[in-house]
Amino acid sequence: MEPFSSLVELLARRAESQPDERAYIFLSDRGAEEAVLSFRQLHDAAGALAAKLSGIARPGERALLVFPPGLEFIVAFFGCLIAGIIAVPMMMPRRQGSRDSSAAIIANCEPAVALTSAAFAVRGDLQARFLREGLQWLSVDLSPAEATHAGMPAPQAQDIAFLQYTSGSTSEPKGVAVSHANLLANLEMIRCALGNTKQSTYVNWVPLYHDMGLILNALQTLYVGSLCVLMAPNAFTQRPLNWLRAIHDYRAEVGCSPNFGYDHCVSRYRADQMQGIDLSCWKIALNGAEPVHAETIDRFIETFASHGFNAGAAFPAYGMAEATLLISGGSRGAGHVTRSVSSVGLQSHSALAPGDAADAQTLVGCGRALINERIAIVDPDHHTGLPSHQVGEIWVNGPNVARTYWKNPEATAASLNASIIGEDGGERWLRTGDLGFLDATGELYVTGRIKDLIIVRGINHYPQDIERTVQAAHPAFRANGGAAFAAVDEHGEETLVIVQEIERTERNRIDAVEMKGLIRENVTDQHELFARHIVLIRPGTLPKTTSGKIQRSLARKLWLEGRLEDLAAGAD
Repeated sequence: MEPFSSLVELLARRAESQPDERAYIFLSDRGAEEAVLSFRQLHDAAGALAAKLSGIARPGERALLVFPPGLEFIVAFFGCLIAGIIAVPMMMPRRQGSRDSSAAIIANCEPAVALTSAAFAVRGDLQARFLREGLQWLSVDLSPAEATHAGMPAPQAQDIAFLQYTSGSTSEPKGVAVSHANLLANLEMIRCALGNTKQSTYVNWVPLYHDMGLILNALQTLYVGSLCVLMAPNAFTQRPLNWLRAIHDYRAEVGCSPNFGYDHCVSRYRADQMQGIDLSCWKIALNGAEPVHAETIDRFIETFASHGFNAGAAFPAYGMAEATLLISGGSRGAGHVTRSVSSVGLQSHSALAPGDAADAQTLVGCGRALINERIAIVDPDHHTGLPSHQVGEIWVNGPNVARTYWKNPEATAASLNASIIGEDGGERWLRTGDLGFLDATGELYVTGRIKDLIIVRGINHYPQDIERTVQAAHPAFRANGGAAFAAVDEHGEETLVIVQEIERTERNRIDAVEMKGLIRENVTDQHELFARHIVLIRPGTLPKTTSGKIQRSLARKLWLEGRLEDLAAGAD
């Protein structure tokens, strides 16, 4: 792949070499083409916006990108890059979003301008959520334009391209300062791992303000010069099979989703709606952004094999914003690998063979380190390297790793520039905060988050295992809708708390006392833990990140503050 100094140079090269080829298509909720941008049209529209931006903001200042689904976001993103303005992608606030992180992000990045679509620019309620003195709003549309940014200085490789705010605790989001060099390095890593070419059409529903939607989809297709077909996240949620239909229609090679997206397709499968759909074109079905479950992959393969889906397309992966995006992955066509380990062994941080069937737990491999990158498993307390099959914190070193959190020197030093004891050369490592192990071949297995680990009587318990036990106990318990965590209750005692969403169709048909008893029985039987506090909540109310990850720390905070409405209050 030819080298580029920045994404601005990359876009200019695509506009010159592939001017009239379609770069991005946005589909309506029903699958019709609603908007289209060629490489030249994107280049010119972004250049015209850059000229406007340069009149109201200085290079290095920040611009909020607050857009509904559509192609305007992409124009805004590249307009910022050309003008030297640091883009800050943000989720469109929910009307009832009392827990959104907008205020904290604005306070941290201190934006000079906010960009949105013309339809949303006039919404007073939207602007009220982004109150900041001197903040200027600028609307972005897709009307034809001529590039007018000649003479603007070209970005340097180490210049910050955008801030990607992590979505852990909404009270203290951290802005990862991603440089042009970070982006180009990770885009090359992605190209090599996925085997992408100009023919690698993508179909994507993950929102563009999320790093998977932006980097793995929208920027990767620009990097290789292929087509990216976009659809709204809500459209996927309501009609997930339309994602598969679009993959068929555009003969897409790549489609990426968090784990729950594949479960959602299986749960909504209808043979009549899939009639005539051929998925044999799909070469990379990347599964990432949250824990990957072996049963999810197996069910998806079994359900859609009759429609041409090849098991070898399953592509579990691991990544995070601090590494720009992708950290590990397999290879095109190789399929996924699994490993059966001892549940008891994991409790003592060892990946051992199971003693018997009852002790067996299946883990999915998330691939190996990418080109020019290293992954190490490190003791999180002593910062010493661990051998294969020992569970520790996953550390990453490579040109894709960002070196700064915006205006947060403490977190920058602790998490982005760590050192392994005994290692020569002064290498700087990213501490991911995730637990996992490497096998003898270098395959990475992710087992959980350090901060989410539940430790009772000196034994480690992974919350996702407890949550899956709960959700398997009864159809009323919504899949991917629970959180298990330890907390100190009002009596000062360490206790296990389980918060679980109830399916909407089951809410009026269940007995609350019976349901809580069922949860306690199953958790005690399988994990030897007593769930003292159980909260049954409405669907859609469990706090999650923009990619669907469960925010257990925030759920704990809400529980401690008494802000979770228990549908079965008094049933304990």
